[in-house]
Amino acid sequence: QVQLMESGGGSVQPGGSLQLACEVSGHMKIYGCMGWFRQVPGKERERIAGLNTGTLGTTYDESVKNRFTISLDMAKKTVYLQMNSLKSEDTGMYYCVSGRPVVFGTCDAKSFSPGDWGQGTQVTVSS
Repeated sequence: QVQLMESGGGSVQPGGSLQLACEVSGHMKIYGCMGWFRQVPGKERERIAGLNTGTLGTTYDESVKNRFTISLDMAKKTVYLQMNSLKSEDTGMYYCVSGRPVVFGTCDAKSFSPGDWGQGTQVTVSS
């Protein structure tokens, strides 16, 4: 089990940028999954970005591809989500999640099995 602490949320205008950070306490699995999930009111939480801690391969939901980037600083045990060209529909609660891959080596939406969750950080995109 790990503890996850997100930071970096806030309010920004459309077209702006934010960077979220997730500090990991405890043992970070090698070839595990780290990712960011998003929840908007009235909808289920969805995985928007995933990273395999062994291969460092990344996958993204189509809604954020080419705008968001997930990365890992293993020395700091911190996972980042760089969000550029933000849109109003990106508004929501963002959660850092640790999990395992159902299929070895990939942490895409079908393979990411969530385990531990952070408390979430709110992102609001509005003019």
